[in-house]
Amino acid sequence: MEDLREQLRHHEHLYYVMDAPELTDAQYDALMNELKKLEAESGLAVPADSPTQRVGGKPGEGFKKVAHSRPMLSLDNAYNEEELREWDRKVHDLLGDEKVEYTCELKLDGLSLALQYEGGQLVSGLTRGDGSVGEDVTTNVRTIRSVPLSVSTAKLKAARLPAKFEVRGEVVMPHAAFAKMNEEREAAGMAPAANPRNAAAGTIRTLEPNIVAQRRLDFYAYFLLRDGEPLMAQQSDALDALKAAGFRVNQHGDHVKTVDAVMKFVAKAETARETLGYEIDGVVVKVNSIAQQNKLGFTGKAPRWAIAYKFAARAGVTELLGVTFQVGRTGKVTPVAELSPVSIGGTTVSRATLHNADEIARLGLMIGDTVMVERGGDVIPKVVEVVEDKKHPRGKKAIEFPSHCPVCESTLVREEGEADWRCVNASCPARLQEEMLHFAARGVMNIEGLGEAVVAQLLERELVKSIADIYALNEEKLLSLERIGQKTADTLLAEIEASKKKPLARVIFGLGIRFVGERTAQLLSDAFGSMDAVMGASAEELERVHEIGPRVASAVYEFFREPKNIETIERLRTAGLTFVAEKKATTNTLGGRTFVLTGTLPTLTREEAKEKIEAAGGRVSGSVSKKTSFVVAGDDAGSKLDKARELGVAVIDEAGLVAMLS
Repeated sequence: MEDLREQLRHHEHLYYVMDAPELTDAQYDALMNELKKLEAESGLAVPADSPTQRVGGKPGEGFKKVAHSRPMLSLDNAYNEEELREWDRKVHDLLGDEKVEYTCELKLDGLSLALQYEGGQLVSGLTRGDGSVGEDVTTNVRTIRSVPLSVSTAKLKAARLPAKFEVRGEVVMPHAAFAKMNEEREAAGMAPAANPRNAAAGTIRTLEPNIVAQRRLDFYAYFLLRDGEPLMAQQSDALDALKAAGFRVNQHGDHVKTVDAVMKFVAKAETARETLGYEIDGVVVKVNSIAQQNKLGFTGKAPRWAIAYKFAARAGVTELLGVTFQVGRTGKVTPVAELSPVSIGGTTVSRATLHNADEIARLGLMIGDTVMVERGGDVIPKVVEVVEDKKHPRGKKAIEFPSHCPVCESTLVREEGEADWRCVNASCPARLQEEMLHFAARGVMNIEGLGEAVVAQLLERELVKSIADIYALNEEKLLSLERIGQKTADTLLAEIEASKKKPLARVIFGLGIRFVGERTAQLLSDAFGSMDAVMGASAEELERVHEIGPRVASAVYEFFREPKNIETIERLRTAGLTFVAEKKATTNTLGGRTFVLTGTLPTLTREEAKEKIEAAGGRVSGSVSKKTSFVVAGDDAGSKLDKARELGVAVIDEAGLVAMLS
């Protein structure tokens, strides 16, 4: 049996990872059937990494949420050569005279996964989720044949990997598998899937592993971590190690020394795009040195050491059938083009943004025009020009921008110097719907279950008239809604109650203040420490906060001068939301000393250790240097421990850290 398992693993690797099969499908199936027969007859326990265990089992009942070892952040984008060169300039400015090299990798259009291995065995597979917390889809991941269920001791040694490590990568659905799936859907009378990316994401999150097993998904590895930290000194080394360990690494990557070479790679990748057999939408460029990555660090949402170069948007030509007007949570009225459906890059597009009245005028749009539509960044459709020739004459009906809100009929206002018309009625139902969805979103107050369908019913029945009314919801009100049963109502009420513990920065973000995103909300929380202090700050005091300019300061100041907003905030206070920020430094025990954490600590997670150090006035860094005060080392400490010894930096364990803290 073990001999058959090794043969099958070898041929799976050749077929699914190397694209170099040595057996026919019939020969492979014969080996598999023989192993299944022997395993059934032997009466012995079947190991979890046996090839026979890839076939999905019973449908699941839902996916457990698990925190990532390190946030899975999105990347900043460059849409042209000028923007890429500007990013390269910033990298060189921040690193001074250091030489910089880059890795170039295809930007696969699929679903990100994080795979954990212990003792060389696959133990979990998580989706990206919101970047901090993902869904455990291990059962489904085990059915993907390009994901090794185990890594042998020999391969671990060849790749210089510890027994415990993490692999991150992308799951994609190849074009052939996508076409086959759609044929089956249409034969069953179902609508075809829109594109391979959505199909891959939907497949990996299905509760029936058998379905996942039937659809040939591929996994391409591109990151290698241990305890949330990079394992190798360079990204190119990590890719080589992943290959040596038996993972599928995209063959179209390159290691280059200049931004000119990066642009050559981009041009080559865009040319090859249609012949790959799977979807890509750009190129990911990373600083190769991990030490330099640590120096460059992160912005609020993305690493400074990587960027995604997005290919030119795909376009299509279709007819403009009409224009509708949407009201957003800030009152902005956005014209939306209603289009005759057109397929662009595998996605059917029937609506596209027109941005504002000035854009309609610039394009000279009329109802009935033939228009060119692009998917900006291959995602958001927008009308870019009118196509006019003998075959496509101009439309006949002018587009009239409304003077009153299409929802509440309040007079629209356009402030001097701005392109957008806005509804200024704070009680406008359209604004309120968007405000509530924003407030309940994952990255804000994270009230799962308070989605579009529920919010629409709450508004329709006038059970809510402001975001504060969320905290006045009870079982009776929720059970009066359609498709809301006892269990759903109880779960939603528990989510609402849990949201009260979200930090002050999330509450500020949730208020929907113009120009205030997640990063700005955190800056305000850190600078002022309480909701009352932010509310009472003058525009000048707000502007003195690092990274906040006059426009943002003015928007924040004016928001807190509006009586209806103050009324909402006071009701949120009464409901028990967090109005005081948790102090980051309560003592100065560590006196500004710098710590680096490495390995697994006995009782503290890295985040817990980091919080304790910062609360005691210390600082946590991601890399070891001569300026490092202490390296806190746990089990399986890696290269940081070696670096500390090389530089003569003091090394302590968790007990030593706790002693210093106390």
